Amino acid sequence: MTHPTAHRLLVPVGDSVTIRETVAYVVRRASEALEDGQAVELHFVSISVMGATSEESGEDHERLRELIDAWLTEDFGEEIPADVTVETAIVGQDQYLFSPDDYANVLLEYASNHDLDRVVMDPEYNPEGTIPLLAPIESRLRASDLDVEQASVEREARQPVLARAASLPKYLAIFAVSFGFYLSIGSLVLFDLVTGAITAGVVSIFLTPVAFRRNPSFTRALRQLVRLPLYAFYLLWEIAKANVAMAYVILHPSLPIDPKMVELRAALWGDVPITTLANSITLTPGTLTVTVTQRTFLVHSLTGSSRDDLSAGGLERAVRFVFYGRSGARIPSPRERDDYTDEVTPTDPDAAAEPETEVQAGG
Repeated sequence: MTHPTAHRLLVPVGDSVTIRETVAYVVRRASEALEDGQAVELHFVSISVMGATSEESGEDHERLRELIDAWLTEDFGEEIPADVTVETAIVGQDQYLFSPDDYANVLLEYASNHDLDRVVMDPEYNPEGTIPLLAPIESRLRASDLDVEQASVEREARQPVLARAASLPKYLAIFAVSFGFYLSIGSLVLFDLVTGAITAGVVSIFLTPVAFRRNPSFTRALRQLVRLPLYAFYLLWEIAKANVAMAYVILHPSLPIDPKMVELRAALWGDVPITTLANSITLTPGTLTVTVTQRTFLVHSLTGSSRDDLSAGGLERAVRFVFYGRSGARIPSPRERDDYTDEVTPTDPDAAAEPETEVQAGG
């Protein structure tokens, strides 16, 4: 039964550089409520990441729960007070979450089910881990009846890191790409050469500090550029074959489609190779990259033949050829490496109807 004067907090949590400071802030707020004679309920809620299996979500949740328990004990002092109840939960396992509103609605539903009245947001909270979602999620929560506040924490200053990132190789790489692109949409007349050089110089000044994580290797970039046309021809061939296969399916009287969600763990590292493979899968008719979490691809496929091609690893080898050379293309297929799951099934609705919750009472 809910305490009539309880101080009930919802704290969305996930991998964040300020999660430790956020927990400390929540403890300070809870201590203030205890001094006012209120009981305290703390609900630390993590949202299941799209593409993660139930086992992976459970492992991540357990790891985070252990950390939170340790931090709470440390910040409260030896043990959690008797008037403090701590709950941890995973939500969103049975739902397809895409927009910030989807994430916010999951949190609002949890808050409503547990009669929570306020939310403390980690200033670096980002459930998806890629596109920043904090601002729109927080805006949606503020539009509800909940009191929303952002934890007051000290964040690492990032500007000096960006300021040190610029270097001559990076500057020359950005200048060359910008200048080449400018000339490709213009001509080789003197006016375009001059204005192109000026434009490329300005672009280089602003983009060089943030465009590369490390100094580019012009030798490696040249080799990749030479291999790229071969990859383009291979990709066009795969697209042509897939178009024929899709045309057969569409024109067949029985429309033999067999849609499934499959999971592929690619042997690729780095943003550019992974993005190249993700886009190539989407460009090939019959397959669509739904989401990518680190190196794990969640792919929607329409037919068995498209899944066979995906598990055979042809596109993956082609991408590895571009970025890692011929030796990099000689690799077992995802199925042979056991890096391919033929069908990703959703969480059991009966098991997922209620969030997995663990309750720990103080004392």
